[in-house]
Amino acid sequence: MEVGISFLGGLKAAASFLLFAFLRSFGFAVLSLPFLYASLESLLVSLAAHPSINLPQLLGKNPDGSFPIWSIIIFSPYLYFARAFSAIRRRRSGEAPYSEIWEGVYVGGWPSSRDELPPGEPAIVDCTCEFPRRPELSGHVYFCVPTWDTRSPGPGEIESAVKWACRKRAQNKPVFIHCAHGMEERGYYC
Repeated sequence: MEVGISFLGGLKAAASFLLFAFLRSFGFAVLSLPFLYASLESLLVSLAAHPSINLPQLLGKNPDGSFPIWSIIIFSPYLYFARAFSAIRRRRSGEAPYSEIWEGVYVGGWPSSRDELPPGEPAIVDCTCEFPRRPELSGHVYFCVPTWDTRSPGPGEIESAVKWACRKRAQNKPVFIHCAHGMEERGYYC
């Protein structure tokens, strides 16, 4: 059973708060504060990622795939947790970083390096709100649809991304559509 990011964020918030309370009860007031911060930040992300709220703009990802410095400072516990979780999940699954679903159209997980991209300098459709565009991939044409992990983009966002991808395919450019782990986007666009 797959659980959503709201559930995982809630678990992380609870675990961080329990660590805060445990450390505080033993007199480690200063040492406990980062756990309180991580707990509150995880709770905020969990609420923003809930399907009834669905606010991926909270993290402030720019259209070019970068994060503003304020977002990195405020949300660093979540952003780094998401990257670690994704790396572990990908390693455990043994899944290839991408697969070709149609001639010149690939789907997969967040490319953390150039080696995880399909061949042919593909145009990239990024369906993540928590992962940055890697600097070594800045030469690739890019379209960002900020979406929470385990959530789908809205109909308008899907339509915009599909039109953009179709224009790139009409130029004989391969297209790589990715989410965080490479599992959710298979049904969205294809």
